[in-house]
Formats: sequence, C-alpha cells, structure tokens
Amino acid sequence: MTITEYLINFALVGLVVVQLRGRRLSRANLLLPVVIVVWVASNLLRNVPTAGNDLILEVAGALAGVTLGALAAAATRISTDEHGSAVAKAGAAAAVLWILGIGARIAFSLYAQHGGAPSIAHFSAAHHITSGGAWVAAFVLMALTEVVARTAVVILKAHRSGARLPRRALSGSPAVA
Repeated sequence: MTITEYLINFALVGLVVVQLRGRRLSRANLLLPVVIVVWVASNLLRNVPTAGNDLILEVAGALAGVTLGALAAAATRISTDEHGSAVAKAGAAAAVLWILGIGARIAFSLYAQHGGAPSIAHFSAAHHITSGGAWVAAFVLMALTEVVARTAVVILKAHRSGARLPRRALSGSPAVA
C-alpha cells in the first residue's frame, strides 16, 4: 500500500468516527466516500483475473465487503433533526465492523510487505490463485462493496424514517449530538 492508500483508509475510518457523535446527512456527504472508492478502484483495478480460483477469491472479497458494510449500516441509527434532515449516529458495533474491514486490508498489506509474501505465495499456489492481481482485485472489490453497501443501507434507512437528505448539509449547521 502507498501512503495515499493508507491516508484514504484512515479517512474512511474517520467517516464512522465522526458519526459516533452524530452527523447530519446530505446526499453530498453520503456520496463522497463512494466517489473516493470508485476513483481509487479505477486507479488500482486494471483487470479482474479469472484464471484458477482467482474469481472465487474476488467474489469472496466482494461478499465480505457487502456483509461488513451492510452490518455497519444496520448498526447505525437514523433520526431526524429539527429541520427534518437525517442524522446518522453510528453505534460501537458499526465502528468495530467498519474498522475490521479496513484493518483487515491494512494488516494483509503490512504482512505481505514485511515477510509474509512467501506464505501468501504458498497459499495462493495451494489454492490455485494464479496471480497477485487476484489479491489486489479481491481487496479493492471488498473496499468498494463495503462503502457502497453501507451507503445504500444508510440511504434506505433514512428514506424509511421519513428524514430528508438535502443535497448539501445545512450551512452553518454543526454536527448533531
């Protein structure tokens, strides 16, 4: 992982940390993380290897992302403020799940860069994973689906609650506790 990728991961952790106190939602601040991961994915994901069991690994990564993102969103409470706007308040479970997904990707990267590469190569050969590109694709798809699933579930919960999702957060409006 590059410094930029670490910074993006820490910024994504910050999204949930901010919501532990409560945060007024808008379409803009909900879609920003999606835009960020789509941009990152478009830069990192040049191809999706499908030889051997590469596709199984990539689908497993995507499914893990969907699961973690949906569960994190399920552990996020949506209410309305005095203006009828949606306010998200992430619970401890949401933070743990979100950090678990991001932490797993960072831990794997650190392991691979600091002595774990031979073990990963051995595992890959034993399980017919044909290239390192499959691991990259699996983790990029995991991040992408985690963010998209979380965003989609939060939007659905906001709509079900009857709360408004303005285009932008109300100007001068602080985070809501």
